[in-house]
Amino acid sequence: MLPAACVERLRAADLVLHAGDLSSLAFLEELRALGPPVMAVSGNADEAALKAVLPAQRVVDLERVRIGMTHVPGPAAGREARLVSRFPGCDAVVYGHTHVAQVDHVGEVLILNPGSPTERRRAPHHTMGMASVDDGHIEFELIELD
Repeated sequence: MLPAACVERLRAADLVLHAGDLSSLAFLEELRALGPPVMAVSGNADEAALKAVLPAQRVVDLERVRIGMTHVPGPAAGREARLVSRFPGCDAVVYGHTHVAQVDHVGEVLILNPGSPTERRRAPHHTMGMASVDDGHIEFELIELD
C-alpha cells in the first residue's frame, strides 16, 4: 500500500509519472482512480497483463519539456550517459528498478530516480519525487516519506 503522505501528493498532482513495477493491472487502476492522469512504463516485476498495456519506455512532452521514462537503466557503470543517449532530445530521464533515489545532472539533462514509497531495499528512506515544469524548465524535489 502507498503511504498516506504519498497518496495525498498524488491526488494533488497534475500528472503522475510511474517508472515501472506497478505489479498489477489492478494497482494501475487504483493509481488512476486517484484523479490525475497516469503515464507509466512497465517494469521487470509487472504481471503479463500490465506489460501488455504499458510500454517499456516512453517520452512524455510537458510544456516544452521532454521527459524520457524507463524502468531498467542497466548496470551502474555508465548508467547516466547511457540514459542520456537512450533518450536524445530529452530534458530529463526518469528511471526506476534500483529503488535508490537519484537526482543528478548530466550536462543539461536531469537524471531522476524517485526511489520507492513502498519498498526501499538498500535505500535509507521510502521516497517519492515531485517535479514542477514551468516555461520549458523542470525542477525536481525528492520527498522522504518516513
